[in-house]
Amino acid sequence: MTTTNDIADKIATEHSLTKTQGKAIVEAVIASITEAAVAGNETSLPGFGKFKVKETPERDARNPATGATIKVAAAKKLAFTPAKALKDALNK
Repeated sequence: MTTTNDIADKIATEHSLTKTQGKAIVEAVIASITEAAVAGNETSLPGFGKFKVKETPERDARNPATGATIKVAAAKKLAFTPAKALKDALNK
């Protein structure tokens, strides 16, 4: 698994920065994506993919233990769609 610290270390090494500066850059990118999602905006990272907010409507569901019908509230979720370049890299 790759962590934000791993990414920050790689950025710092490749760009002659301190680990603290690398971590600040990674956190700023994540904060920007989060802010856009909260505002309902799509974030596109060319060559990587898109983050987009999707709304799921309220729906009925069934409790498998009791069989009772329950309401599942409407919610928002963050969806990621990989770019073609990323899909191609994965499938080499």
